[in-house]
Amino acid sequence: MDDHEIVDLYWQRDEHAIEATAAKYESYCMKISQNILSDRADSEENVNDTYLHAWQAMPPQRPAILSAFLGKIARNLALNRYKARSAQKRQGDAFALSPDDEATAAELGRSISAFLRTQSEEVRSMFILRYFYCEPVEALAARFHCGESRIKTTLLRTRRKLKEHLIKEGYCEA
Repeated sequence: MDDHEIVDLYWQRDEHAIEATAAKYESYCMKISQNILSDRADSEENVNDTYLHAWQAMPPQRPAILSAFLGKIARNLALNRYKARSAQKRQGDAFALSPDDEATAAELGRSISAFLRTQSEEVRSMFILRYFYCEPVEALAARFHCGESRIKTTLLRTRRKLKEHLIKEGYCEA
């Protein structure tokens, strides 16, 4: 079943949408969850929560790229679960954003996206897989058929370039 058909099932409120999503994207969502949570049981629960959030979001949303839509949900839920697990170690919620902070974060996100569009496809892919999907360096080395040192060096250089870009944009100081 292709993504368009799966999204149509969500819009029709057909419960087979969940089955079709699981059949096609369970391992993808599980990989993202495992990279962040490093716990199989938590990851399985996170994947199930991903399906629930997708069900609640469609309609009104109609994602153009279902894999990216599900990946973002799985990642955000996993990060929230990770923060909740770590909450006992800190006082209060240092990560809560005010509306002004949220607007600044959105602008920062656009600036980072603009920077990444100036990079080669390979560098952009490495960066996103490492820092958005939390792929380990070893997995990136295998995916890109190179050594871990090349991955680490590429990521270091990209972070330095990103820092220069953010300094020019006024998001941080030199």
